Amino acid sequence: MPTSDAAHVPAGTIVVVPFPYSDRLAEKRRPALVVSGTAVAEAGYVWIAMITSARNTRLAGDLPIADLDAAGLGVASVVRPLKIACIEPNRILRRLGALHPDAAAAVYAAIHGMVGQA
Repeated sequence: MPTSDAAHVPAGTIVVVPFPYSDRLAEKRRPALVVSGTAVAEAGYVWIAMITSARNTRLAGDLPIADLDAAGLGVASVVRPLKIACIEPNRILRRLGALHPDAAAAVYAAIHGMVGQA
């Protein structure tokens, strides 16, 4: 069931969402990391970064999640900053946990490093 206070999900929170595929018009229910802040929430959106199994083929920039218990994940996983999406808050199905602040900061730094310069 969608969470009613999704607009107040802070950055660093791990949620379950129907994450869009990048190569086709389809979605897969999966964990994702909220990477947006207050300004995005106030506009009515949430930015999320994909989380996938650590067993999958690694991509440049993948960051392992060290504390699976705090993250609410049952298997070794990575945050994939190359794959981010913008969704409406009502697409968040539930909260799982959170990344340690240092791990979240590494994700934000990775995303920042991938954003083009003006």
